Amino acid sequence: MRDDKRVNIDVTKIRKAIQSGIPLSITTYTLPHEMEVYMGDVLTAFLSELNQSSMVEFLTYSLNELVTNAKKANTKRVYFAEKQLNINDLNDYNQGMVNFKQETLDNINHYLEIQKAKGLYVKLILQARPNEIKIEVRNNSELTAFEYKRIHDKIEKAHQYSSIEEAFSQVLDETEGAGLGLIIMILMLRKIGLDDDNYQVLCENGETINRIIIPTNKELKENLDTLSNQLVSMIDSLPQFPENIAQINSLLNDDNVKLSEIATLISSDVALSADLLKIVNSAAFSLQNSCHSIPDAVKFVGTRGIKNLLFSLGSIQNLGSSSSEQKKLWDHSYKVAFYSYNIAKNFFANDKLVVEDSYVCGLLHDMGKLIFDVAHPKILEEFEKSLQEKAISSIVLEKITAGQNHAEIGGLIAKKWNFPEVVTLTIQYHHYPEAAPTEIKKLATVVYFANMLANYQEQIVEYYQFNQSVLSIFGIETENQLKSISDKLNKVFNS
Repeated sequence: MRDDKRVNIDVTKIRKAIQSGIPLSITTYTLPHEMEVYMGDVLTAFLSELNQSSMVEFLTYSLNELVTNAKKANTKRVYFAEKQLNINDLNDYNQGMVNFKQETLDNINHYLEIQKAKGLYVKLILQARPNEIKIEVRNNSELTAFEYKRIHDKIEKAHQYSSIEEAFSQVLDETEGAGLGLIIMILMLRKIGLDDDNYQVLCENGETINRIIIPTNKELKENLDTLSNQLVSMIDSLPQFPENIAQINSLLNDDNVKLSEIATLISSDVALSADLLKIVNSAAFSLQNSCHSIPDAVKFVGTRGIKNLLFSLGSIQNLGSSSSEQKKLWDHSYKVAFYSYNIAKNFFANDKLVVEDSYVCGLLHDMGKLIFDVAHPKILEEFEKSLQEKAISSIVLEKITAGQNHAEIGGLIAKKWNFPEVVTLTIQYHHYPEAAPTEIKKLATVVYFANMLANYQEQIVEYYQFNQSVLSIFGIETENQLKSISDKLNKVFNS
């Protein structure tokens, strides 16, 4: 989201960002009143989706304080430059601040136009993560040492007051708006159970970052996890794998099994053979010559590869692919599987297991989203009854059906079907690779990147919403570099 004009709130986009754990961003260069209102409205909708409406009043005040201070910091830079004063020199700084407030207020449009021309922005970033909500206000004017000290002095001063009313009653220094707003903000954050550790001010890569971290509502998270487990256990329409696939998987678990035995067993099932050959001959594996026999396919992908492909086929059979919604999800998943395999092959070629597991993990990453297409008609009534018995708010059901816990549900389904732990964990962490266990971090990173690329091509996400740490792993520093990789993968996938 990037505009200096009021636009309608896209609740669907907010909900999608929350489900996927990706950041939402609003950037402004002049911060007109309409933009302040819009930022507040987006924050309200964001918190409402997270069942945190009780915090709206306090966090809206905090947001207004931080964006106003960020805008003021940018104005200060252009004002000092025009006055030919060095903002990093204490004497110049004190001299400039004497008339800063009055002169900029008298000619604010002039200074705002200069800010915009110089690309000085104020940016709001909102992100929901598994254990926290992150609110950031950024501006690309780094704090001076004495500005940084002044902020921390105000934070310390806030400790002197037991209430907002007490702070208002004090007479504070008028030089830079007294810093009363920041003190009130700290006191407001305390009212919602946050302390100094939940508010951070730092400078990174030319930006000043004001960050508020809010721990996730523990009760809601526990209810989501409890009901997700219950949901999966209640679904009779998700049986164990078909007997033919289960039999082959059992054989694959035998370390002494011969590839010829596996090929013979698969070949005896015409439908299964056709499905396997279709996948092996797909663009994902980029074979120079078509594979026409199961023995050749088994030799090509190996026992681990065959096992992964069987997991894929069994999942498709059990979860279904006939409805329009199912077809749309599988189409996306096939693309992510293709991208995952090719990304792994190009960036982690020396890690054989990452390459071998990338396709199945990419294909099954969103299996938790299919759960309601399969089970909804049978279990909704029973599920709602369980909510009432446990006195759990119906909002928890709404969050689950909206897909907020889909990665967790997908992991639970995979566990129910006795998938390898590497597959189960990758499904669970595909939105948060940095939080994944060490043994699957690379794989989770590959699937995350593949999924984000597919969403980027569909204009569901924007460049700024990619995890910057992940982009650095793939040597991506600009959107043009990302677009280049995206275009190459998309071209091969559609060829």
